[in-house]
Amino acid sequence: MKKLAQVGIALIFAFLPGCSAPSQGWGSSSSPPDLSAGSGAGGGSSTGGAAFGSGGTTSAGSGALLISGAPVDSTSTSTSVEATGAGGAPGVSPGVLTAGAWDDNANFQLFLGYQQSIFELQLSGLLTLITIEQQQSAHDAIAYVPTPRDLLDVALVIDTTGSMADELGYLQAEFEAISSAIFAQHPNAQQRWSLVVYRDEGDQYVVRTFAFTTDIKAFQADLAQQSADGGGDYPEAPDQALAAMNTLAWRQSNSVARLAFWVADAPHHAQRADAMASSIQGAQAAGIHVYPVASSGVDDLTELTMRSAAQLTGGRYLFLTDDSGVGGSHKEPTIPCYFVTKLNAAVVRAVDMEMTGVYHL
Repeated sequence: MKKLAQVGIALIFAFLPGCSAPSQGWGSSSSPPDLSAGSGAGGGSSTGGAAFGSGGTTSAGSGALLISGAPVDSTSTSTSVEATGAGGAPGVSPGVLTAGAWDDNANFQLFLGYQQSIFELQLSGLLTLITIEQQQSAHDAIAYVPTPRDLLDVALVIDTTGSMADELGYLQAEFEAISSAIFAQHPNAQQRWSLVVYRDEGDQYVVRTFAFTTDIKAFQADLAQQSADGGGDYPEAPDQALAAMNTLAWRQSNSVARLAFWVADAPHHAQRADAMASSIQGAQAAGIHVYPVASSGVDDLTELTMRSAAQLTGGRYLFLTDDSGVGGSHKEPTIPCYFVTKLNAAVVRAVDMEMTGVYHL
């Protein structure tokens, strides 16, 4: 797999074989090609891999990806961790965590092949309740004709078991900056935020929910009070967390962008596979676009589950990388290539795409 690190303040990348990008941008009246069949727009791609890294966007006819923001050194293993933050989580400095992004709906045949390869492993807990026909229907329904939105509802769904201390600390440090960046781009869009935190059966709690609010300070205070603890075994209770997320008071108007960032490092319990599938299908029915954020410790089942959630609901698969040097080792996703950016930039770019209706690479 090719990993192209963001190495400058503003840099134009020519696309490498196997990491091609569309030769033009698209907005609400046009649609991107499916690169998974090997069409490889913008010069051709023998592997059909599209570099849908969240650090850039194309403009019409540009044929290149503009990467902008703070430099990332892909060889660095340094960390930037401050004193312990609220709730006992490490105080990770803002703007530290690095991430990539992948759009399985723009690479749908590639996704189906990847999914089949994981199913052949016969892992316990696979989401057999989600059928290929449902995935194909979701792919067709998205049709890449996004509609601009005026209002914004966002839920943060966070695994708060003990292994998630770094990621929780980062979100606690970074949230207000992310909200401010969204406001700078969309000052007239009323932001509402909700928080869902979860652990597992036998822990202090399984799921806690916080209602949508427009009060950014109040949301930040609720987020700051959370801590990472418990968990015990590897699987956790994301099926119950996503089910609770679906019951939040989401605004139903077509003018509302509905997003959920699901930050986690562990799968559901195998015996809860059908419940997990139902929760993802519920999010799709509610028009909630799920953007999973795969953290350190993710395994094959977790990756496929997260990518399935993003594909079925119209989100993207975001995944933390080792470039920041923070936390444990992060699983390399099963994709041909990706660009590295900062997680905060990836989140803001996802929101901007949902708000404007303009598809960003």
